[in-house]
Amino acid sequence: MKIYFIRHGDPDYANDTLTARGWKEAEALSKRVAKWDVDKFYCSPLGRAKDTASLSLDLMNRTAEIKDWLREFYVPVIDQETGQERIPWDLMPSYWTKQPVLYDKDSWLRHPLMKTGRVAEEYLRVSNGIDEILEEYGYVRNDGYYVTKQGSDKTIAIFCHLGVQFVMLSHLFGISPPALWQNFFVAPTSVTEVVTEERIKGEACFRCKRLGDISHLYIDGIKPSDSGFFNEVHNQE
Repeated sequence: MKIYFIRHGDPDYANDTLTARGWKEAEALSKRVAKWDVDKFYCSPLGRAKDTASLSLDLMNRTAEIKDWLREFYVPVIDQETGQERIPWDLMPSYWTKQPVLYDKDSWLRHPLMKTGRVAEEYLRVSNGIDEILEEYGYVRNDGYYVTKQGSDKTIAIFCHLGVQFVMLSHLFGISPPALWQNFFVAPTSVTEVVTEERIKGEACFRCKRLGDISHLYIDGIKPSDSGFFNEVHNQE
């Protein structure tokens, strides 16, 4: 089985749609997606994801199933220093790298910062959501891997967001989400390809064959967007 995770195009967050650049990115993406043999499409309910998907779906005369849990993983937590709300996947390296529990795939949810918001509940909702989809294709979660009676050769594509994409990947791979959130980046309209590997009959795991691929943008001569990537700050003397 193959899963394509696709991030939305360059976002106009204020209006929950795409910028002019984002629409060009989505058009370049659509020409790539149209060549795939996709059995089913899924999409976030947010405008920037639906707009990105629309060009691919229109070109293929297809529709996508909207899943509410595919919306961006915006689950506010309370900053322990400022007392203000913040998202749980925007932490300074000098802070999070000194918190060993955040590296642990099972214990990160028990970190005091994560417990100030509904992170555990929302993480479970997303994990259950992707597992429900996989169960439709014959893959049933069994601790850190999946059991299957006969496997599947189906392909699905999921249009979503950076934060929630890494939540799903963390669940599939058994990796702490903070380790993915803080150390990896996928650009707008990037494609991440994950496939099953069944080395023992009936036991499957998911492996990443490509992460954040934006070759379609280079083909169309489009400069990739850095939206979601924090620019460096250089001290001035």
